[in-house]
Amino acid sequence: MSLVLRETVNAFRRSPLLSALSITTIAFSLFVFGLFGLVAVNIRRAIGDVAERVEVVAYIRRGTPIETITMAQGDIGAFPEVEGSDYVSETQALARARRELREFQDIFQDLETNPLQASVEVRLKPEFRTAEHATAVAERMRSFQFVDDVRYGSDWVEQLDRLRNIAGAIGFVIGAAFAIVSIIIIGTTIRMAVLQRSREIAIMRLVGATDGFIQRPFLLEGLLKGTAGGLLALGLSYATFTLVQNALGFQASFFTPPEAAIGVVAGAAIGLLGSLVSVGRHLKNV
Repeated sequence: MSLVLRETVNAFRRSPLLSALSITTIAFSLFVFGLFGLVAVNIRRAIGDVAERVEVVAYIRRGTPIETITMAQGDIGAFPEVEGSDYVSETQALARARRELREFQDIFQDLETNPLQASVEVRLKPEFRTAEHATAVAERMRSFQFVDDVRYGSDWVEQLDRLRNIAGAIGFVIGAAFAIVSIIIIGTTIRMAVLQRSREIAIMRLVGATDGFIQRPFLLEGLLKGTAGGLLALGLSYATFTLVQNALGFQASFFTPPEAAIGVVAGAAIGLLGSLVSVGRHLKNV
């Protein structure tokens, strides 16, 4: 292992310019991919924020005992799609309407009786905030005898599903295109490094070195270059994110630590894979 490490360090020393070019190429390839990733992450989180509003509201028949509603909430809470539920009394519903619909204050002031019904507002778990699951929960809630009506905004929930599917499809296609271009560019750069040391590889083959022995320094070199490129790309992505956010004055989200770690690991994997493929092809021709 010490021999492999020493050979790797010597390779960096012998061709610092080419090593810097390899790292920079990996960094900028991953940087471009990272910028797209940031856009995709923020679109996904924006859709997630909107999806938090997906809820099923069951309106209660007047005169229903609170004990009956409480028992029903226990049953509703057992639904696999349900995250939780809240009971909103008639008085609470009117107070909320007065607070949120200020343009109708005059109408609310002249009311002699409360026209609003009590309701049970059901929140869905994140993975079940779709039109299909909302419809299924609504149908089950309609089976309760004390429920007068159930609403969940089916039209806009279906539109949200379509938006989620379109964003996912576009993200996959563009992301795959960026990834393929990045791998091609990175592979070409690593191939240049291998060709520069073709004479060294030929000599090692002549003295009886095995393919594994010859490959190990190149693989470690590719791994280190990929890791360095991934870290540099992460730094560039954060700097660009900060500049854009400050310039435009809006709040956006950066990669979470696990997502950032995945980017660095991706750089290391690409460097390792690129070295493996490039050296493997070269050895077949030696």
